[in-house]
Amino acid sequence: MTDDISTLRRILRQYRTIAVVGLSAEWHRPSFFAAKYMQGEGYRIVPVNPRYPQILGERCYARLEDIPIPVDIVDVFRREADVEPIAASAIAIAAKCLWQQLGVRNHKADAMVRAAGLDSVMDRCVKIEHARLFGGLHWAGVNTKVISAKRPVHG
Repeated sequence: MTDDISTLRRILRQYRTIAVVGLSAEWHRPSFFAAKYMQGEGYRIVPVNPRYPQILGERCYARLEDIPIPVDIVDVFRREADVEPIAASAIAIAAKCLWQQLGVRNHKADAMVRAAGLDSVMDRCVKIEHARLFGGLHWAGVNTKVISAKRPVHG
């Protein structure tokens, strides 16, 4: 599992296309809020949810394998029990990172994607991490353990 700041920063800086599995079209749902934020920060959002034809102006896909473009991050808004097949699909489509959202910690899926060479993040929100590491928390950022008088080493 990736916890270090430099790796999280690298993932969010290098990987710009995010397939959001379980993205809801309901504006008050955490998945919608996080995806809308990331879209506003310049990321390409690819919704994966068979219930909707379109979310956030982007075509929805029923499965990761249906997406016709390369995907960097597979962001999972599903229950822990659902993550292993999603991890297998992330490997199959040659994604670069499996990101399990807050409250989601499937260790088998984590081990599976790491063994395949993917980055893996568990129990973290992509929106919160982006805001924490790239300045989007503003005044609330004082407690992030990222603020320092030293300049960060970018890698």
